Amino acid sequence: MAKVQLTDLALRDAHQSLFATRMVTSDMLPITEKLDKVGYYALEAWGGATFDSCIRFLNEDPWDRLKKLKAALPNTKIMMLLRGQNLLGYRHYADDVVAKFVEVAAKDGVDIFRIFDAVNDPRNFQAATNAAKKTGKHIQAAISYAVTPFHTIEKYAELAKQYADIGADSICIKDMAGLLTPYGTYDLVKAIKKVTDLPIEIHSHATTGMSVATLTKAAEAGAEIMDTVISSLAMGTSHSPTETMVEIFRGTEYDTGLDIKLLLEIAAYFREVRKNYKKFESSFQGADTRILVSQVPGGMLSNLESQLKEQGAADKMDDVLKEIAVVQKDAGYPPLVTPTSQIVGTQAVFNVLFGRYNRLSGEFQDLLAGKYGACPAPKNKDVVKKSLEALKLDAEVTHRPADDIPPEYNKLEEEARKVLGTSSVSVEDVLTYAMFPKVAPDFFKKRSEGPVVFKPESAPAAASTAPAPASTTPGQAAKYTVNVDGTDYNVVVAPAGTVAIAPASGGASPAPAPIPAAAAPAPVAAAPSGGTVIPAPVAGTLLRYAAAEGAAVKSGDTILIIESMKMELEIKSTAAGAVHFLVPTGTQVASQQPIAEIK
Repeated sequence: MAKVQLTDLALRDAHQSLFATRMVTSDMLPITEKLDKVGYYALEAWGGATFDSCIRFLNEDPWDRLKKLKAALPNTKIMMLLRGQNLLGYRHYADDVVAKFVEVAAKDGVDIFRIFDAVNDPRNFQAATNAAKKTGKHIQAAISYAVTPFHTIEKYAELAKQYADIGADSICIKDMAGLLTPYGTYDLVKAIKKVTDLPIEIHSHATTGMSVATLTKAAEAGAEIMDTVISSLAMGTSHSPTETMVEIFRGTEYDTGLDIKLLLEIAAYFREVRKNYKKFESSFQGADTRILVSQVPGGMLSNLESQLKEQGAADKMDDVLKEIAVVQKDAGYPPLVTPTSQIVGTQAVFNVLFGRYNRLSGEFQDLLAGKYGACPAPKNKDVVKKSLEALKLDAEVTHRPADDIPPEYNKLEEEARKVLGTSSVSVEDVLTYAMFPKVAPDFFKKRSEGPVVFKPESAPAAASTAPAPASTTPGQAAKYTVNVDGTDYNVVVAPAGTVAIAPASGGASPAPAPIPAAAAPAPVAAAPSGGTVIPAPVAGTLLRYAAAEGAAVKSGDTILIIESMKMELEIKSTAAGAVHFLVPTGTQVASQQPIAEIK
């Protein structure tokens, strides 16, 4: 066995970082025979955002993908990225759901479970690790890497020892933003090697331009496995090129022994496949050194880009990047990785748009209240107090958060039966519903239509517009589709002249879902006379009402919840009176669209 082995990320993190996790299974299967011959340590092919993207955008069953890849890769281990107690969703699940998910994933094809927790709380590894042990599969515990006053080499080494003690078979240093420096990595690997003899795998994005040198020094320090990606899907917000690292190590004691000619054939294949997804490509293609301060991971960068476009605030990126550092500090310096990257990033967007902490997402409140686990450092007491008041809690949660969640698998199974309208339901469908209960029902309805198909686009004109909308009834929004440099944008012009713009084809990340052309926002309701109109502060989906239609509310009362940028945002009344809702739940709304009236 070679002293250094490589895990290739082409089937998961590369396309998640570069083009919105949009690669369909049909673009993966033709190259699996060659991938299987390379001799990789593993192929990371599942987990992360792939599950979400499959059902949200691709109309593809993620479990079916896993089974097909397992059948096509008999000689290569499949690795998945698992968010500990969050699994693949954005909340903590009960232990029985965690156990069932890991059991089924192992049965359907996962060989290595790379388990991480966004705040590096070992308690959040417990259920997933115990479940994986029962399957006999490999458990890799990942350290979410960050550079803050509270993240020191000594603390990382201590964390690695804790992970070894709870049952890990290997350790991963998971560097989401490309913050690992070559010499810092050397010292970190050496420190971890002093407290455990478990193999160490290095996962570092290329976003800041340091990753190739970082992997080289990691090998010199004794790390046994490196994450790379085939060159045609490398660099930018992705990772170091596989072929580059093979050649760097060739003829040395770290020689991987991999066939460069075979790798070049694989690179040529993915070079052509990548053309299918040009419209999803992030504009961040080179090295972005702003991340050395903001610590924003690659996938989060493209996500923020999409979010700001959706809110009509694409020019605010620099302001948001600066604000992220403030929010991260106030939240106790959580590493920026899913879901904390989404929570912190979205709160930074809200701060820039509405003023610092004038609006808190529900998830940010939960993070400040300890519902995601213990953050590495003390938090901003004023923001914690505000969050606890909103949640009606007396104090922060200090125990393992999942201890508060009763068993829920049977309940989720019953709900899935009702959604599907069947007397029985597969365990995979129950788990799909559990991960994304708002998205899964629509996916189940359309699943039989089969996955979407992406093809290279012909060169478009610099700018074109669709014909005028068919309906411009007074009191309704006029809706257009405008193409600028090959990208379609939905433009909604409200009666009052407010304009909302959202990319029709989606941003460069599976979250949030931009407004698709086939489901543009519902017509804007005319502003009723004689009352106080409550507009949507952001573009998003009206998730649920928090008050009954016609109920008496006071100024400051929460009247409804909007899901925006995958976070829940409470919308409060600005007057006292009876509330009347102007749009139904489930409606996609534009920023400043009237959504309720107080009379």
